[in-house]
Amino acid sequence: MFPKGGMNKLMKQAQEMQNKMAQAQEELVTIEADGKSGGGMVTAVVNGNKEILSINIDSEVMSEEKEMLEDLIVAAVNQALKNVSIQVEEKMSSVTGGMLGNMKLPGM
Repeated sequence: MFPKGGMNKLMKQAQEMQNKMAQAQEELVTIEADGKSGGGMVTAVVNGNKEILSINIDSEVMSEEKEMLEDLIVAAVNQALKNVSIQVEEKMSSVTGGMLGNMKLPGM
């Protein structure tokens, strides 16, 4: 089935991959991306763990209707989450050498 020592080599490679994945997951908190809406009047920043780090609202927007401001915030946060997802996917792909293909990992 496996050449002599092949199973041990395969297990070692799997362990190395697991270690790299764990390290990459720890580094996700350092990845940041922003999203903007309203021509940059609302900006949201999220990290690779998909946690909102900050929201900046231009004072001009504060005079707008509540619903419009809420929509701008949602749009900025969604854009930031989309942008960080792309960066996380690229990071994880570089760690795995693309071996996972299109397979999605929970929480990624």
